Amino acid sequence: MLINKFSQLTRFIMYFDISPLFISLKTALLATFLTFFIGVCTAYFMFKYRGKFKSLIEGLFLLPLILPPTVVGFLLLLLFGKNGFVGRLVEPLDISLVFTWYGAVIAAVVVSFPIMYKTALGAFTQIDIRLIQVARTLGASEWNSFWRITIPLALPGIFAGTTLVFTRALGEFGATLMLAGNIPGQTQTIPMAIYFAVESGAMNEAWSWSLVIIAISLSSIIWVDLWQELYNHQRKGKQKKNGKLNEYVLMNAIHLPSNNDGLVVDIEKSLPGFHLQVCFATNNQTLGLLGGSGAGKSMVLRCIAGIETPSKGHIILNGKVLFDSKRGINLPSRDRCVGLLMQNYALFPHMTVRQNIAFGLPKQLSKLAIEKEITSQLATMQLEELSDRYPHELSGGQQQRVALSRVLVSQPKALLLDEPFSAIDNHLRSKLEQQMISILSNYQGISLFVTHDMEEAYRICPNLLVMEQGKEAHHGSRYEVFQHPNTVSVAKLTGCKNFSRAFMTEPQIVKALDWDCDLQIGQPISNPFTYVGIRAHQIVLNATLDEENTFLCWLVRTSETFHRMTLFLKLHSPPNNYQDYHLEAEIFKEKWEIIREKSLPWCISLKPMRLMLMA
Repeated sequence: MLINKFSQLTRFIMYFDISPLFISLKTALLATFLTFFIGVCTAYFMFKYRGKFKSLIEGLFLLPLILPPTVVGFLLLLLFGKNGFVGRLVEPLDISLVFTWYGAVIAAVVVSFPIMYKTALGAFTQIDIRLIQVARTLGASEWNSFWRITIPLALPGIFAGTTLVFTRALGEFGATLMLAGNIPGQTQTIPMAIYFAVESGAMNEAWSWSLVIIAISLSSIIWVDLWQELYNHQRKGKQKKNGKLNEYVLMNAIHLPSNNDGLVVDIEKSLPGFHLQVCFATNNQTLGLLGGSGAGKSMVLRCIAGIETPSKGHIILNGKVLFDSKRGINLPSRDRCVGLLMQNYALFPHMTVRQNIAFGLPKQLSKLAIEKEITSQLATMQLEELSDRYPHELSGGQQQRVALSRVLVSQPKALLLDEPFSAIDNHLRSKLEQQMISILSNYQGISLFVTHDMEEAYRICPNLLVMEQGKEAHHGSRYEVFQHPNTVSVAKLTGCKNFSRAFMTEPQIVKALDWDCDLQIGQPISNPFTYVGIRAHQIVLNATLDEENTFLCWLVRTSETFHRMTLFLKLHSPPNNYQDYHLEAEIFKEKWEIIREKSLPWCISLKPMRLMLMA
């Protein structure tokens, strides 16, 4: 039967008027062209729009998709007719839009616009916003970022939407009939021809036109599917066979900025349920921002980079004002000379390693200089064999090296590192930490390192800013912060586990209420305090009772790790249950093997110089 219908189609083309085919194709193609640009531009605008009436505007854009086509056609007739608003505007130009093929184009654009808009908006929404933010910090303008990042990443979705628009415009009937009519040779499209052929009883003609429109629509959809498969295959096909590389780098070839006047940050930012308020200054020594989740560490980096805008305050880098709420200064990210390394590295997924690194290079460099710099970076970072790979083909350590190289080639005056080891497994962490320490020790600019890992902060950052609930809790050298935390919360963030409420009974003597003992303090008591604390690894076991701050204790229970034992101890008397303890002590397992054989009670010492007083 299908063969017979194709034979009828051949005879129809030879003997009958085929103008509906040409009218449909030119109408659909022009409508697709117009809808593409209008839909993509509108979708990108709405993607960035954060106004109050966004839902209402989107509802109006999608209205033609849910209204009956005849209603859409009626509204278009009112708008473009002789007495309509647009009709009156074009009347002096002797232009008529109603009952012309231009009317068919308008009808097709209106009914297919929601498809293009929604598809493009979905494609834009799927893009990781951090990729666009990183592009800005690397100096890319909005226009450059749009064409090099947004459009390439959204292209498959936009292309699929364009095909759906073409097929929708090709099959448009109701609105076209109302606005353009059914004038043979002028406005009669294939759907019109089918409808009136059926109405007149010309079933062979209706069958032939139906097969034509089915063939065109099906071919378009198949072609898009094939294109997407080819697109994905070409990207994956560029992968090269690489040997396993070492996860360390030598930083002797990286060009580093030499000017360093310091970074001054004094900002506030109000958000629902959160208020950030920090004030600090730092020079070329790495400053670590330490705090728990939600403390505001990453928000500080984003404000410095220009991704977020503080509510008030100022940010000054090397004497250059990046932000000042009173003076109305707020430099865009691309003009701040600040490099931001995000937690997930935010490598551009549609670019190779070479292209990712090149994106960070100053745009005024010649092609020869760009190629020379890329080659140098690939060699320095030991990425030569990975230069044509895409980010999804790299390990976490390799991605980190690419992202770091991309940031450094932009020659930033400040380097912002937002938990760079969060995506790295423990096997690589130690090696990559040593790499980072080497990089930061050679880096002559200002560097901020965000982490919630206290040991990581201590190893990498000479200075620390401890944050809690958006506020500065302690700012100083790592030795000061760890040895003399000013509050219990800071002490907890730095790993202290033993606290007791306390007050001074006489000079250099404090009463530990929760431990029920008097303690000799080794340093002068100058600031008010409400707690005394000691770190678990600083409790001395096997002490003698004639030493200062020495007490009898009983073992309540233990907790074991691969190298250490945590002992839960109760002072003065045996425990009543597993939760009845005063202190936690940590010792290596070698020492535990010796102590465990000794009978209870044991004798422990809380050395006066190890005790910490805090608010």
